[in-house]
Amino acid sequence: MNPMVTIPPQPWPTGLADDVEPLVRRVLAPNPSPYTFTGTQTYVVGEATGPDCAVIDPGPNDPDHIEAILAAIAGRKVIAIMCTHTHRDHSPAAAPLAERTGAPIVGCAPLVLAVDVLEKWGPRSDEAFDPTYAPDRVLEDGEGMRGTGWTLTAVATPGHTSNHLCFALEESGALFTGDHVMGWSTSVVIPPDGDMGDYMASLDKLMARDDVRYHSAHGAAIEKPKQLVRGMIGHRRQRENQILRLLGEAARPVSDFIPAMYKGLDPRLIGAAEMSVTAHLIDLEKRGLAAMAGDIWHIGKGAE
Repeated sequence: MNPMVTIPPQPWPTGLADDVEPLVRRVLAPNPSPYTFTGTQTYVVGEATGPDCAVIDPGPNDPDHIEAILAAIAGRKVIAIMCTHTHRDHSPAAAPLAERTGAPIVGCAPLVLAVDVLEKWGPRSDEAFDPTYAPDRVLEDGEGMRGTGWTLTAVATPGHTSNHLCFALEESGALFTGDHVMGWSTSVVIPPDGDMGDYMASLDKLMARDDVRYHSAHGAAIEKPKQLVRGMIGHRRQRENQILRLLGEAARPVSDFIPAMYKGLDPRLIGAAEMSVTAHLIDLEKRGLAAMAGDIWHIGKGAE
């Protein structure tokens, strides 16, 4: 989450099928927000004149968006509707699209968090989880789907959510990164499901890969993926160091970190920033570098 990024002026290419590489078409959903940028990007993967394709992150259950996806499919058989994770801006269109195409829903595992679990961490500040998501097949790390001239392989990347997957397009070297790595902002990691330690490990996992570009669910294609991921890892380490420095100055509640760490933050993003700091604090607590008493965080024994 970058507080300095602003949404570009309209018009955006909502509902239009945009050819982003020979095997990939992109359709932008009409759901812009401070959390989704210009909207969620759905990808249709397959040869333009081929017999089949796959749909990645069908997006919100919006009738106009579903019609736009069907237009981009252009009569091809849909081998799979594939979801990177189950936030409500990514997966709700899977069921109605499956109904229209007869395609199976394949990809991440279902995930619905109980309200009583969420209450411990305060109000949700991200898109809520999709309780309607019901996959026909859950892909494990390294499993995939194959069509005419295309192969998509699941890459498990927990952190933003515990069930997050990326999908590698083997023929072109592209990686569909969902919300794990985005083309406009850093990803928000929100506990209890989001886990900062897992997120950092997943970034390290991507650094070890040789993907040539990323197609994320929000923002432009990323043509220098390793450079971006390296910067994201550095950004998270910088945030961690800021937190440890502030803890070293004084014990404090989460809300006290925000003014010092997020200059010029959009007030609509304060809740997300607090949850992101909380995710860092929980990770630091696991490593013995921070500790909590009531709602006050202080330096851990391992950092003294």
